[in-house]
Amino acid sequence: QVQLVESGGGFVQAGDSLRLSCAASGRTFSFYVSGWFRQAPGKDREFVAATTWRSGHTVYADSVKGRFIISKDDAKDTMYLQMSSLKPEDTAVYYCAADERPYNRNEDAERRYDYWGQGTQVTVSS
Repeated sequence: QVQLVESGGGFVQAGDSLRLSCAASGRTFSFYVSGWFRQAPGKDREFVAATTWRSGHTVYADSVKGRFIISKDDAKDTMYLQMSSLKPEDTAVYYCAADERPYNRNEDAERRYDYWGQGTQVTVSS
């Protein structure tokens, strides 16, 4: 049974930084790709960033490029999302996701991921 648990959310001011963590348990050795998504109030969930576990290839949404960094610590089975220069429009519930299927496409699509965390709230005040 795979479980993903996010942490690190909070209330910050515009321009601040925050690091989200996603601790994985279960069959983590078989993960091929992991990602972060977010959902703002009244909006659909959207892609933020993704990384493949073997190659370390990363992809980002245009809205966060240059401000967010996705990373992982294989030894700790933990994924991270370092967020800098936060803006009020970054306010959302952030979800981590992971999948075992070994192919390199659709990393920005929800259907790509079988496993999801419960989400952590990030609120950015102007």
